[in-house]
Amino acid sequence: MSNQLVWQDRFNIGVDFIDQEHKKLFSILNKLLANRNKDGKSQWVCQEGIKYFKEHAMRHFSEEEAYMASISYAGYETHRRLHDNFRKKTIPALEKELKQTKYSEDAINHFLGVCSGWLIGHTLTEDHAITGKTMSKWAGLMPEEEQSAIEKTIIQLLYDMFRLDSKVISACYGGEKFGEGIYYRLVYSTGQDEKWELILVFEEKLILNTIGGMMDDQPGTVNAFLVNAARYVSRQFAERLRECLASSDILEIKEENLLSYDQFQKKFENELPQCSLLLDTGEGYFAFCVMAPHLLQNEGGVAIQTENAMDEVKKYLEKNKSSLKKKILIVDDSAVMRKAMSELLKKDYEIATVNSGMAAIRSITLNRPNLVLLDYEMPVCDGCQVLEMIRSEEDFADIPVIFLTGSMDKEKVKRAVALKPEGYLLKTLPPAEIKKNIDQHFKK
Repeated sequence: MSNQLVWQDRFNIGVDFIDQEHKKLFSILNKLLANRNKDGKSQWVCQEGIKYFKEHAMRHFSEEEAYMASISYAGYETHRRLHDNFRKKTIPALEKELKQTKYSEDAINHFLGVCSGWLIGHTLTEDHAITGKTMSKWAGLMPEEEQSAIEKTIIQLLYDMFRLDSKVISACYGGEKFGEGIYYRLVYSTGQDEKWELILVFEEKLILNTIGGMMDDQPGTVNAFLVNAARYVSRQFAERLRECLASSDILEIKEENLLSYDQFQKKFENELPQCSLLLDTGEGYFAFCVMAPHLLQNEGGVAIQTENAMDEVKKYLEKNKSSLKKKILIVDDSAVMRKAMSELLKKDYEIATVNSGMAAIRSITLNRPNLVLLDYEMPVCDGCQVLEMIRSEEDFADIPVIFLTGSMDKEKVKRAVALKPEGYLLKTLPPAEIKKNIDQHFKK
């Protein structure tokens, strides 16, 4: 079996022609996934398949927009902007990479991964919002002219400071983890007692390749000096960007914090961004997010002041030494099981959790784990099928996988043994015993 997208009933929004078009797009991507590694035909097959996918997607967007207009859908303008972002920014950027690399395997995988992730996410959120089943995640986006001004300013600033030619990969960045990063938060007060919250995300390699590259003794890892330098670069960014924001009465910095990735991710669970951009600088990724004016209390960690800045940076680096912690991805359709395993392991390991096989593939692509704990008895796409997808990808094939199972069925074990799992763990084992087995795995 090849790595395939699995259509599920929850993707149906209840509008027949839209659901049929979504199934067609899934089918096209599945053909590309199945044919991408055929010797001698890979480039030609992908060129034709990608062209067909693009043409079909563009036609579908137009038909879907016509339907939204016909029913006077209140979120039409926002939805159209999301389509425009994908067809005018994301797809051209991916196509450019394909051509520049002559359809390299990495570029093809990048194209298919981004399109698959976008299609699944957009179908489950924005398309369901058409029928009132969900709320649009991007209902509060800034007007296009304001966001365009911010994009241009950021690109110019990155060039002025570091001579980087950057491009916007997504104008609707959803907070996904794209590698190890520094998450820096600034809160500004306004004349109306409101707040604007800015979050700037630097991929660690971007800091090392820019600020670190200016040092005689170039560091191999991000240290306190580089984090502090990134803080002040961020403040310079913010000062220039204030001029582009809709509220002209932003007065002063109220608070600044360094966030963990978990704290950053909660922002996207609890608040709707007004602007959220992801850029490829050529030396690493950079993200810029604006959330205003309603902030939740006690989310930002300890405020950084002049007198405690160095201590807080040191604490932040110590607390967020994710590169020193082994990464474990927990894949289980049970929220209770995901929570229990996360609580058991989070003290000693960096934990990520997902609830399905396709979400696992996407998570592995964005943030490669050192170990996958995989539920065997998941619906739709079971653990054995997920492991088969992992083993079919050259980049993932060597990732250790341990099955989590409620019972040791001999037939299931026989089926999976050819895929070389690292082992099996019974969910009924005492928590201490599960933890002990995982610790021993890493000691080996």
